[in-house]
Amino acid sequence: MMTSKFPSGLIIKPIIGIMVIIGLIFIGANEYTGAAAAKPAKTAFVPQNFTELAEAASPAVVNIRTVKTIEGGGRVFQHFFQGPRGHGDMFDEFFKQFFDEDPREFKQKSLGSGFIFDEDGYIVTNHHVIKGADEIQVKLKNGEEYDAEIKGADPSTDLALIKIKADKNLPTLKLGDSNALKIGQWIVAIGNPFGLEHTVTAGIISAQGRVIGAGPYDDFIQTDASINPGNSGGPLISMDGEVVGISTAIVAGGNGIGFAIPISMAKDIIDQLKQTGEVTRGWLGVGIQDLDNELKEYYDVDQGVLVTQVFPGDPADKAGIKPQDIILSVNGKSVDSARDLSKVVAGLAVGEEAKIKINRKGDIKTIEVEIAKRDESHLASVQGESLDKSLDELGMEVSNINQNIAEQFNLTSREGVIVAEVRSNSKAAEAGIRKGDIIKEVNHQAVSSVADYESVLNQTDEGDVLQFYIKRAQRGYIVIKMTK
Repeated sequence: MMTSKFPSGLIIKPIIGIMVIIGLIFIGANEYTGAAAAKPAKTAFVPQNFTELAEAASPAVVNIRTVKTIEGGGRVFQHFFQGPRGHGDMFDEFFKQFFDEDPREFKQKSLGSGFIFDEDGYIVTNHHVIKGADEIQVKLKNGEEYDAEIKGADPSTDLALIKIKADKNLPTLKLGDSNALKIGQWIVAIGNPFGLEHTVTAGIISAQGRVIGAGPYDDFIQTDASINPGNSGGPLISMDGEVVGISTAIVAGGNGIGFAIPISMAKDIIDQLKQTGEVTRGWLGVGIQDLDNELKEYYDVDQGVLVTQVFPGDPADKAGIKPQDIILSVNGKSVDSARDLSKVVAGLAVGEEAKIKINRKGDIKTIEVEIAKRDESHLASVQGESLDKSLDELGMEVSNINQNIAEQFNLTSREGVIVAEVRSNSKAAEAGIRKGDIIKEVNHQAVSSVADYESVLNQTDEGDVLQFYIKRAQRGYIVIKMTK
């Protein structure tokens, strides 16, 4: 199963099920007595049971079974080297370079969950449940089975919309308001953990706004309701019987800690997928990063987001935003982190004139920017142009270490550059440099980015000896010499 690293070092796993394990756990709750009885009634309240809620909601929760063809790599590769949300994300091709492909194919069967929210047969689930599926079958609680088709998917938020055709109106669940949730509030999860159909578990909302490194729009609900492999795509239901979240990921060995996509964030995405089959997001065209305490002191600001790059020809560039500008707010809404800014801009309408308030070396000004459409292929292209540089004279390609690469390689620091490619029979190959090596210094000069690396190399002449201070997985730090 694919994994990604939680900031604390915990392992996060999408919860699609690929096996059946049977285990029964019973947890009892005693009534409050003694000292607890003196507490306010609202604090001591424990629901007598969840029977009526489960009976009302379960008919709209479905079992999703998929079959997909896996080409090359085999099960071992698929298990250990996937992106945070599964096989095929934007980093797959980068990591595949490190391993030889197995040309054989095999059929992989997977299990997941979903729920019907429209009586015409529209079903919400996770993107990682249905991605790459050759066949999708949906089974209702009453045993009826239907073939399903994909109507749209959004990998960035791990949401997907599928549809079945039935000759009758289907049971549905109402979408609620996750913005109204309170920590400590009771919720119920329904799904198919480990292939055990229509399992109901209960717990509380234990945290909100969790960032688990799963994607650019992380804003997860955390719950202690038991969710496991196979629950992916199933609903979290409030005591009012409304869907407030979509089960998505778990902490491996986390004793039931699970994460769900807030339904208030999902609503607009679901609607766009239903109407057009795709999601349109706003695009500003800048590279950004958070301001730590040192940067805040350096720029003499209390909040904001640092612009590290402006992509030529994109909206920010046309409007006059520059690198090292500090973005303070968008349309009057303060932004305190790169994630905040990304979410705000993504929610803007294409063509909208957004007012971007910036701090430029102490000068506060407002710049109007016409928002464009976020194009994932264009984004990958401009990021590739700005982050990955080929060094033909050495025969290798290096890249900046972004958050996703750091998580995949279990790196505690993003300083240095990673070797993405080594050409055969090149100077780099003959010297012993490998794909995946982290170059920390060249000739005793620290490098923290591709720009730093190129600057150091440009200071040397042909025939000079280069010493590369490298961190290599399973080996530690090594020094490799070569002649330029």
